[in-house]
Amino acid sequence: MERKYATSGSPFEAQFGFSRAVRVGNRIVVAGTGPVEPDGSTTPGGVSEQAARCCDIIVAAIEQLGGSAKDVVRTRMLLTDSADQDAVGAVHARYFGEARPAATMLGVAWLCRPEWKVEIEAEAILPD
Repeated sequence: MERKYATSGSPFEAQFGFSRAVRVGNRIVVAGTGPVEPDGSTTPGGVSEQAARCCDIIVAAIEQLGGSAKDVVRTRMLLTDSADQDAVGAVHARYFGEARPAATMLGVAWLCRPEWKVEIEAEAILPD
């Protein structure tokens, strides 16, 4: 099957050799997405702002590949502080609540940059 790729412009894509998202058939898989601004800096603010930036990047990648937030069937949220779960969950609901994907929230020791509080990945399946 043909692969189609989406990019977000993150410097990590070229540095680490990955794509923001890959579409094969009607399935779109979005890589772990940190709160990276277009200039490569980290999104300012707290965990809610960082989570919203992650979701903006994810939705944009899915849209580049012909889908929408309504097509999301799976998400994973990685948090460096369990106290942030309600705030990240609220952002997740704002973006993906209508789709009601299977979701996992995990606590992790660290993310790519020390100031990152959250990283999110997603999978979408497009209608036939």
